[in-house]
Amino acid sequence: MIPVVVVCIYLVIIGVIGTLAFRKSQANTEDFFLANRAVGSMVFFLSIFATNMTAFAILGSSGQAYRQGIGIYGLMASSSGFVIPLTIFFIGTRLWAIGKRFGHQTQVAFFRDRWECSAIGTVIFALSVTMLVPYMIISIMGGGRVLSDISGGRVAYALGCAVVALVVTANVFFGGMRGTVWVNIFQTVLFLLFGAVAVAVISHGLPDSFGDYIQKIATNPKTRYLVTRERMPERYFWSYTLIPLSSIMFPHMAIMCFAARRVTAFKRTVVLYPLAILAIWLPCVFLGVLGSQLEPGLKNPDGVLLHMLTDHAPVWLAGILGAGIISAVMGSDTHQVLAVSTMFTKDVFAHYGGKNKYGERGSVYFARGFILVVTLIAYVIALITPASIFELAVRFAFSGFAAMAPVMIAALFWKRSTKYGALASTLWVAAWLALTWYLQTISDGMAPGPGKPPVLIFPALGHLFERTIVNVTVYGFLPVVPMVLGSAVCMIVVSLLTAPPSAETIAKYFPGHLIESSGQGAKAEPAFEQVASRVH
Repeated sequence: MIPVVVVCIYLVIIGVIGTLAFRKSQANTEDFFLANRAVGSMVFFLSIFATNMTAFAILGSSGQAYRQGIGIYGLMASSSGFVIPLTIFFIGTRLWAIGKRFGHQTQVAFFRDRWECSAIGTVIFALSVTMLVPYMIISIMGGGRVLSDISGGRVAYALGCAVVALVVTANVFFGGMRGTVWVNIFQTVLFLLFGAVAVAVISHGLPDSFGDYIQKIATNPKTRYLVTRERMPERYFWSYTLIPLSSIMFPHMAIMCFAARRVTAFKRTVVLYPLAILAIWLPCVFLGVLGSQLEPGLKNPDGVLLHMLTDHAPVWLAGILGAGIISAVMGSDTHQVLAVSTMFTKDVFAHYGGKNKYGERGSVYFARGFILVVTLIAYVIALITPASIFELAVRFAFSGFAAMAPVMIAALFWKRSTKYGALASTLWVAAWLALTWYLQTISDGMAPGPGKPPVLIFPALGHLFERTIVNVTVYGFLPVVPMVLGSAVCMIVVSLLTAPPSAETIAKYFPGHLIESSGQGAKAEPAFEQVASRVH
């Protein structure tokens, strides 16, 4: 139980930080949700990285490397190292500027104002929350798995999930955005050190060198696929390049962009983000592959790192490293819980008159109550879902939000885009998520074994839908490919067939251009000058 005690000490420290943040809080939503838009440069980087690093990054990546091999690094980390910083630079900075100028605190608030829509904004809100809840479930599952495995099963999985959920809830409930980013400073430093320390400690406790183990894997015909791309088809591999588009579309990532004090914070983040990805993913994937030799036959490969720590590290150090994993889990979960609360308070409660009736203080109370409800729902679902952390993330959260990226890009860069184009894209994404869930459910019983070719789900349709050992594919591609491409087509075609927003609204978001609306032109410079004077 020594590792569990060390992790519990870490959780107490997190609680203390949240309490200190609560003492500095103010009873208004700008402070509770965005820390008064005053998040500094280095804190912004640490927070936005922690926001995006979940149990998926440490437990999920190592577990999938255990199953599929070292190619998982190229599959996810390499594309993420390029795509995520680019989206933060091109999209995040514009969200920051729009939030500063017009006071938006959520993506939906921006969409509603940009496209002059109310009900369609609510549809986008509903889909976003539906896709974000699986991501919250991943974090709670990861926390429960860490405490259960690191204690050798003495702490039940359900109790471990409950502990993590309670600490996260308390931190967000009392500290809001300020508590979240303060905790992130401590958490991110801890889990960034995790990979290097884990590799050093485990290697010290092994009878052979890493090179010897890798050579054994490569020379054994049954395990050679772990250091090659034998079980990673080309279409499957390239499908994953679209997954990182989901990053900036996650509500908690967008809200962090609104919270930055200055736009210069994004510059440091863009530079440091790929290095941080390398520091986390490379050792975790490598240790996952190594775990196939050190811990063969695991029923739940997502826990391979924890098994290696408990078997090959001193118990007290295993506790510290376990706390590093927990920090990655909780760093994202706090932001996810806060994001759902922010969206519900701003996009539903305030939008439909709650703020006018109950005021700022009432809105904060409502937000805190909603935090309790949504965490409880995520906890209950985490107890009953059997899915792998990696697959649950890719199948629903990542694919769905990646497919919503064309909506954000159109809103920011295409003045001719319309609310009906956004609605068409949203419905397309929702339909594909439902279809993917249905195909996954009906094909679970026909999934092929390791190394076996995919199975046709509907033989009459040929290779349209195939089932691999874990996924449904569309002509060999993951569903994210038709989801993203179809979403973009829906946005373009439907926007061209429907009327654009008013000239005033377009001038508001695209200053300095001649706007065409209903056959009439309108100069935007006066509107921009008014906005600029308000900003100054």
